[in-house]
Amino acid sequence: MKIVVIQGPNLNMLGIREQNIYGAMKLEDIHNQMKAVAEQNGFDIEFFQSNLEGEIVDKIQECLGDADGIIINPAAYTHTSIAIRDALRAVQLPTIEVHISNIAAREEFRKKSLISDICAGTIAGFGPFSYHLGMIGMIQILNEIKMMKEAQAKQNG
Repeated sequence: MKIVVIQGPNLNMLGIREQNIYGAMKLEDIHNQMKAVAEQNGFDIEFFQSNLEGEIVDKIQECLGDADGIIINPAAYTHTSIAIRDALRAVQLPTIEVHISNIAAREEFRKKSLISDICAGTIAGFGPFSYHLGMIGMIQILNEIKMMKEAQAKQNG
C-alpha cells in the first residue's frame, strides 16, 4: 500500500523560517522519519512539495489509482484553496490534514481550514511530530480498509 505526502508552500523553508513557530527541523528530516515509519509497517511512501497551487492539485489527481492514502499539509492554501479541496474530494482517498503549528491558536485568517471537514482527521500543533501522528493515523486507516476488504473477499468466497 502507498501513502503520498503532499506539502504546500514554504514548507521547503522549514528549519530556516520562523523557527519559533515551525521549529528547527528541516523538511528532509521530517520525510526521513516518515519513511522509516512507513518501511517498518510495510508501506510505500512518496513525498511531494510545491509552492504552486496547480501543481498540488495535479499531484492529488495523480494519486487516483496510484496511492491508497494522502497526508497533506496545504500550508497557506489550507485557508484559501477551493481547488485543493475539490481535488481531494474528486479522488476520494483517505486523507489526513497535518499542520506543524496549532492553526486554531494563530491569526484569525488561519483558523479556518477549507479541507478539515472532508479529511479523515486533522493533526495540528505538535510541531514536526504532527507528521508522525499523521503517519500512525493513516497506517491505522489503511490497515482497517485492508482488513475489511479481506473479510468481504472471504465472505464472497
